[in-house]
Amino acid sequence: MASGYVGILTAELHFPDNGSLKGKRRHLKSTKAQLHERFGVAVAEVDYHDLWQRSRLTVACVAREHRELEELLDAVERHLDSQGFELLRTEREVVVPGE
Repeated sequence: MASGYVGILTAELHFPDNGSLKGKRRHLKSTKAQLHERFGVAVAEVDYHDLWQRSRLTVACVAREHRELEELLDAVERHLDSQGFELLRTEREVVVPGE
């Protein structure tokens, strides 16, 4: 019997109108806070720290049911796609603890 599911979503972001690292950090801080508050996920910038028009975020979340987890990841992806930056691509992984 599964003890829950862990979802990992990696998202590549592009900020075409951004002109500085400070501007990118402002966008990321707001986006990370929104994701945490709305969906209860953990978020970290994991790549492209020194580029001011690009970022890679990793989002992690936990759910009891696989379907619930997929719906949560879908909602996070839709939210990212609706922001003022470009969502270039995403990758997902679902982990079942103990397997």
